[in-house]
Amino acid sequence: MPTAPPAIQAEFDFGAMYDVAAASLRGSGPVQRPENQDNFLVVDGQGHACHLLDQLPRHCRLPGWPAGHGRVAVLDGMGGHGHGREAAEALVTSLLTLPPCHGVADLGRRLDVLHAELQRHFAHDPGARPGTTLTLVELPPGAPPLLYHVGDSRLYEIGPEHAHSLTVDHVPATAEAMAGRIDERGWWRQVHGRHAPQIAQAFILGNAFGEPGRLSDPLLALTPLNLPSWLCHLPDRRVLRLRQGAVYLLATDGFWSCAAPDRFVSGWPALLQGATDARGMLARLFGSLEQAPPPGLHPDNLTALVLRPLAPAGLEADETALPDGARSEHS
Repeated sequence: MPTAPPAIQAEFDFGAMYDVAAASLRGSGPVQRPENQDNFLVVDGQGHACHLLDQLPRHCRLPGWPAGHGRVAVLDGMGGHGHGREAAEALVTSLLTLPPCHGVADLGRRLDVLHAELQRHFAHDPGARPGTTLTLVELPPGAPPLLYHVGDSRLYEIGPEHAHSLTVDHVPATAEAMAGRIDERGWWRQVHGRHAPQIAQAFILGNAFGEPGRLSDPLLALTPLNLPSWLCHLPDRRVLRLRQGAVYLLATDGFWSCAAPDRFVSGWPALLQGATDARGMLARLFGSLEQAPPPGLHPDNLTALVLRPLAPAGLEADETALPDGARSEHS
């Protein structure tokens, strides 16, 4: 039986700056996960917030939220650990109370504190420690967006011809690349050329970058100091320079959990061509998985958020978000 179309949330007020839409599904096709452990968050410029609670959209208004400030995020609760959905919900709930941030250092410091607080919150639960990915974009008024990323959800830039990931997956292959044990081509094949569900770091869970198989409590920020040269332009915590004419997609890995992810993702520019708003783009992304799923698609939760810039703040007219050298094809 066809999956019911997602309930797309798009009634947000970002003024003349951004067009935003978000949606989340338990899955696509006849075989699906028993629950949706993903989540998302949208806080618009009027303090109207939307996220999932008990797997259903919840709307609320944040008192005292400054006009014009925005926040968007996607989260993927760790399905292989206990309380994955609860971990993602706990983080989203905490993000509703996180003060608006205007700098990368402030955003990173506050989220690192929140990570430690949530670790303590879940410390007495039986079983393995839960975790969740977090790919978050803070949208200060009149200033470029700020990125905070942990896990293997992604931020994509989708232009007329290409779709490029603007985040580095926190997976064992990245740890191998950081240690110099695999090169750029080998990393690309493992991360973007096939489906590999293992993760090396997640919010609340901690990180295994230092010693595979053993978790350390803190989060390890991937920076130009510890990333290989061919990834050092994509640190986890940075100012984003959005490109005119591009669309930005925050999504969980259900959208590329297939036999050849890079081939499937390469079709997104054509898929979105002609769609005039974020809602329409999101409908096409979800519809493609239902109507023409890629070979080897794994059953997984699906969460996506489209951010379409409308005005110049945070945009670069003559520069792309990635250097030319980082836009080469990896085949």
